[in-house]
Amino acid sequence: MAKNILIDRKALTDRFFRYIAVDTQSNPDSRECPSTPGQLDLGHILAEELKQLGIKNVSVDDNAYVMGTLPSNTTAQVPVIGFIAHMDTSPDMTGKGIRPQIHADYDGGKLILNKAKKVVMDTKEFPVLKKYIGHTLITSDGTTLLGADNKAGIAGIITALHTMQMNPGITHGEIRVCFTPDEEIGRGADHFDIKQFGADFAYTIDGGELGELQYENFNAAWAGISIQGRNIHPGEAKDKMINACLLGMELNSMLPAKERPEHTDGYEGFYHLTDFSGSVEAAKMEYIIRDHSHRRFEQRKSHIRHCVNRLKEKYGSNRITLEIKDQYYNMHSRIHPVMHVVELAKSAIEAAGVKPLIRPVRGGTDGARLSHMGLPCPNIFTGGHYYHGRYEFISLDSMEKATETIIHIARLAATTENH
Repeated sequence: MAKNILIDRKALTDRFFRYIAVDTQSNPDSRECPSTPGQLDLGHILAEELKQLGIKNVSVDDNAYVMGTLPSNTTAQVPVIGFIAHMDTSPDMTGKGIRPQIHADYDGGKLILNKAKKVVMDTKEFPVLKKYIGHTLITSDGTTLLGADNKAGIAGIITALHTMQMNPGITHGEIRVCFTPDEEIGRGADHFDIKQFGADFAYTIDGGELGELQYENFNAAWAGISIQGRNIHPGEAKDKMINACLLGMELNSMLPAKERPEHTDGYEGFYHLTDFSGSVEAAKMEYIIRDHSHRRFEQRKSHIRHCVNRLKEKYGSNRITLEIKDQYYNMHSRIHPVMHVVELAKSAIEAAGVKPLIRPVRGGTDGARLSHMGLPCPNIFTGGHYYHGRYEFISLDSMEKATETIIHIARLAATTENH
């Protein structure tokens, strides 16, 4: 049965704006943790805010992991539930100097982010906007990303904690929270102390569209290719030159053209060329390999190895080298034995008056790795879209519903019918 919970919209918005004001763009080239100092700065800000709210056992370590506890207000034996969000923003676009804009009661027309720079969104190019007519939308000014991924999740979690504190009639068990660094560069779980966290299961608040609930994600690998060419003066190049860039292009042509991100959806996997640089003499390529099926994932890695080996036979084994590293795996195998965790989230979304949208993640979350580390951790919506770029936006109405969902998860888990 749905239970109405009043969320302080102004407090939720103010928190979100405070968090996105801190530049936490992660850096994949750094070997430090966190990869950028702004993440530790935000970690200390969040830790201080949690303490001011009366959250217990608040800590922030040298790697910028922030943890805290909302104690149980019931004597019943209920599970300890965790809620997790990441502090970093994508390295794909700057998160410095974000200037958020509020578009109240969106009417379905053009959304002007920056008139001077002609950064405009309309439903022809961004049809998902049609779903948010009547909502209050938040965007950047079109010169930066917004940072809703994942500071909207942080704002929702902290607002949920405060709401439960201010409403002792909302029964809940012990709640653990953690804010992590460097999720955007695949390192969010590297130093996560599951034993210290102490939750029976958890949820990342890091999804997209209103109602989204995810417990399947890609298996993921990175492939790095180095090509050594032979540069000869073009006037004397016949039968001597080996153009490293052209060899790289030849390799790419051996991969199925229809199995690229721009041609795939749902459970369809892909090969994605993310970087290609070089000259006649030498070139480097990087791919990410993705598939929900572990069998097809292994086949994709085998196929790219096969393509490289064919080129070695053609041009010489010293011309091309390949390195493949697995990054994370599909959480489905770890969630399936504990589907009550998904059912609890589904019931909570429904209690917030939202239709659950159960769909696979076409990417990864901290929860994928944490699930394989022993902490079942599905992913729940925040209400944002078009992350990692200038067109990122989020619905404030959806942020409220995400906050309500967090509270309903805690409330429902503390009722007798759920344990």
